[in-house]
Amino acid sequence: MKTTVEVPDSLYRQIKARAALKGQTIKAFFLDAIRDKLVSEKGEPDNQTGWRAVFGAADPDDVAEVQRIIDEEYSKIDPETWK
Repeated sequence: MKTTVEVPDSLYRQIKARAALKGQTIKAFFLDAIRDKLVSEKGEPDNQTGWRAVFGAADPDDVAEVQRIIDEEYSKIDPETWK
């Protein structure tokens, strides 16, 4: 299906540049962006939460172990000493 979308010139230039950097057509860039938006609004997990969103995806078992260690260390913090 085809549709027409009006995009401000400045935004279009940004889209065109970003698509080129990714080696995509503008059409592919739009479709990826729309899919990403639909997934995020649907509330589906993207496996990139917490510290993983910053450092990237890892093996779920490794992530669980690292997160357990982080949680354990944070539980040792006395809130009174941080005032």
